[in-house]
Amino acid sequence: MTKHLADQPRTQGGARLREFLRQERAATVHPAIHSLHRQPKTRDDAGRKTGEYARIERGRTT
Repeated sequence: MTKHLADQPRTQGGARLREFLRQERAATVHPAIHSLHRQPKTRDDAGRKTGEYARIERGRTT
């Protein structure tokens, strides 16, 4: 008589847990993405000035 399937030793090791964790991580949104979405959507004058300084530094005057 052969052993029942449940009586067999597990050969997977941590592969099942590793695959489960990989799928869970892929299904969630990274915390950095949440913080980017929470940033203000409006631009202030400081951002505009920085862009202008960068444009002038690159040599574009018009």
